[in-house]
Amino acid sequence: MATTSRTASTWRNWAGNVTARPVREVTPASVDELAEAVRRAAEDGLRVKAVGTGHSFTAVAATDGVLIRPDLLTGIRDIDRAAGTVTVEAGTPLKRLNVALAREGLSLTNMGDIMEQTVAGATSTGTHGTGRDSASTAAQIRALELVTADGSRLICSEKENPEVFAAARLGLGALGVVTAITFAVEPVFLLTAREEPMAFDRVTAEFDQHFAENEHFEFYWFPHTGNCNTKRNNRSVGPAAPPGRVSGWVEDELLSNGLFQVACSLGRAVPPVVPAVARLSSRALSARTYTDIPYKVFTSPRRVRFLEMEYALPREAAVTALREVKAMIERSPLRVSFPVEVRTAPADDVTLSTAAGRETAYIAAHLYKGTPHRAYFTAVEQIMTAHGGRPHWGKAHTRDAEYLAGVYPRFGEFTALRDRLDPDRLFANDYLRRVLGD
Repeated sequence: MATTSRTASTWRNWAGNVTARPVREVTPASVDELAEAVRRAAEDGLRVKAVGTGHSFTAVAATDGVLIRPDLLTGIRDIDRAAGTVTVEAGTPLKRLNVALAREGLSLTNMGDIMEQTVAGATSTGTHGTGRDSASTAAQIRALELVTADGSRLICSEKENPEVFAAARLGLGALGVVTAITFAVEPVFLLTAREEPMAFDRVTAEFDQHFAENEHFEFYWFPHTGNCNTKRNNRSVGPAAPPGRVSGWVEDELLSNGLFQVACSLGRAVPPVVPAVARLSSRALSARTYTDIPYKVFTSPRRVRFLEMEYALPREAAVTALREVKAMIERSPLRVSFPVEVRTAPADDVTLSTAAGRETAYIAAHLYKGTPHRAYFTAVEQIMTAHGGRPHWGKAHTRDAEYLAGVYPRFGEFTALRDRLDPDRLFANDYLRRVLGD
């Protein structure tokens, strides 16, 4: 199958807040064809960006040059059961990988709460779930392959090109185009999820305890209320006991998507009703417990479109920062219809990981698509940066290279590697110029 190349139309991300008009789009059917597309772009004086499913809220994948779509670079290349790894093509959606692994009796150890992204897009921007001991998707990489600016193929791991491996696991598309990823996997296991409403004051007072007692703990706070919903996921010996078809539909589709969509639309049209709607919404979810294989517990359908800002803080700062966000909203005229999400991650060794070198908590602020967001996000960002926060690379923020160099101890290591691998900035765009510098 040959590469398909065509004049591009306007590209939009999932949230609709980022658009780009590339000169052309290329859909290579092999790594060799992708490498040729990179070389040709360089000859034509065009920048190159690969794009996945557009789930980033930043312009990290936007380009006015050549847009590479990895739609044909999908599927599992190899499963090594002895090593506990799977090698997968970069364009494979996480949802297809999860299903394929389950069929083989395997699973990733941890994952984020959606699985629409491609494996390369998810890892390159720092997608993560929540975990006391198990880290982000990028931290589960054991090797990867990328095409660099001169069109050559580079393999890296802890033993082969280790300095590239340290950075390219979360490379922002700045070091090359990722073409394949080798993940650590393990035999499929069961998780028991316990979802339970809990008062804001209680969950913040007991945050350290919940973190210590559960493999995966997260909670959502509903602004304008004192109400939260908590979720605790822990390994289980079984048996599997998934949500009932009707009760699962009521919780995951009717309440979390259908009625929530209506509530958000109403709140956007008539902001004064948001606090009352929030109080009703926060009381609608009830406690439930279920047991299933990992991807069916970790992930949830997300059909209500939104814009998101998320910051990674030192874990010990999370409760203080969240209380500051709550106080800020309460004294402001803001009307916030979306819950604020809190998750955790252990320290890892990925150069630009939001959890690099420190135990981390994430605080994520969302707003319904089309809702004015600048005042809310600016106020949240001021709180997060006061605590040394690191913005999620794929979510809305205003930080630049000067700030980021101050919160990432190995920032200079990454930019020096970029200078070596892409001296002419073939893979640059406006977003990378802002966050990495020239």
